[in-house]
Amino acid sequence: MSDQKAILHLPGQEPVELPILKGSAGNDVIDIRTLGQTGYFTYDPGFLATASCESAITFIDGDEGILQHRGFPIDQLADKSDYLEVCYLLLNGSLPDKKQYDDFHRIVLTHTMLHEQLVQFYKGFRRDSHPMAIMVGVVGALSSFYHDSLDITNEKHREIAAFRLISKMPTIAAMSYKYSHGQPFVYPDNSLSYAGNFLKMMFAVPCEEYVVNPVLESAMDKILILHADHEQNASTSTVRLAGSSGANPFACIAAGIASLWGPAHGGANEACLDMLIEIGHVDNIPEFIAKAKDKDDPFRLMGFGHRVYKNHDPRATVMNKTCHEVLDELKVDDPLLDVAMELERIALEDPYFVERKLYPNVDFYSGIVLRAMGIPRSMFTVIFATSRTVGWISHWKEMLDQPGQKIGRPRQLYTGETDLQFDHVDVRCK
Repeated sequence: MSDQKAILHLPGQEPVELPILKGSAGNDVIDIRTLGQTGYFTYDPGFLATASCESAITFIDGDEGILQHRGFPIDQLADKSDYLEVCYLLLNGSLPDKKQYDDFHRIVLTHTMLHEQLVQFYKGFRRDSHPMAIMVGVVGALSSFYHDSLDITNEKHREIAAFRLISKMPTIAAMSYKYSHGQPFVYPDNSLSYAGNFLKMMFAVPCEEYVVNPVLESAMDKILILHADHEQNASTSTVRLAGSSGANPFACIAAGIASLWGPAHGGANEACLDMLIEIGHVDNIPEFIAKAKDKDDPFRLMGFGHRVYKNHDPRATVMNKTCHEVLDELKVDDPLLDVAMELERIALEDPYFVERKLYPNVDFYSGIVLRAMGIPRSMFTVIFATSRTVGWISHWKEMLDQPGQKIGRPRQLYTGETDLQFDHVDVRCK
């Protein structure tokens, strides 16, 4: 807290002093917790100017294109680390030493199997169910199988639940895919890496040997790292709000998955691919570029620019390189990928896009990579949820560790009727 105060002048009242809080980085914050005593509340739809919590996990500066986890820039983590090391960092606040990393790695990879009764749970879904629908249901059902880790006041229970969710989420995701495609489940292989294991569970079949491609394994690991956390977004805020009620961790993460499912949040790379399908061919690009530049045309290029990053998306820089590595490795003959690469070239060279900083974002590149790897659009958000699970758990644990937490209870600006008089239906209908 600084010594500075904001002075608020309200009608008919003495000036109100509100403390100004300073974090280690980012904007200063006016503490309005006592404002309700004046009879006033703030109005901020979407919480665009409201800090709902105090956190030390992730810092974003959208104007400068900065994303840091526990102080480490995202490009360094993606280049020098792996997903499980980033998981350890997010959960514990510091990088592990060799023994801590090995122990963490071992625990995660030896708890990847699901309870066999839970495997049978999948059969209750229709075959054409969206994998996200299955994922929400299965993750929520974990609380009915693991009663020994539901006491959120017990630090050991919180740790066990965290490990279970991180370990089992790739298995849940891959089984959601397999079930919706009528293929037999492939059980985890603990000799593989986290990313490699996921790829094998996705693509292996019992009748053929499956060898993990190291280029695709590295690409999947980077996708997981780049989506692991992104501060107080809609799904993370959902997890925190659910957690503030004392809900068990599996229910909280299921709530986060449901929030992520929304097309305005986790479905951005799906929307980008839909746009590429709409464009269809490289020859059609000039027409759509003209539509994008026409302010009276509702068409928008998906995957360019970002709501948070006003300069550039630092994750896109990493994903750009990975994208080209995957395309070079697979040599996929796909007209949509040709469209994507031409759009990338135009966005990086055309003055209209450069001046407005409408650069390709992480969703643009990750959607291309996932399509090239043979992963269907319906699985894009599922993979996002698998990656983001560690971020949700980290925020959930941080919230529970902070003293004085209260259940979330936003206020409202009421605009409905008041003081109406009730009459019995026979009277009202005369």
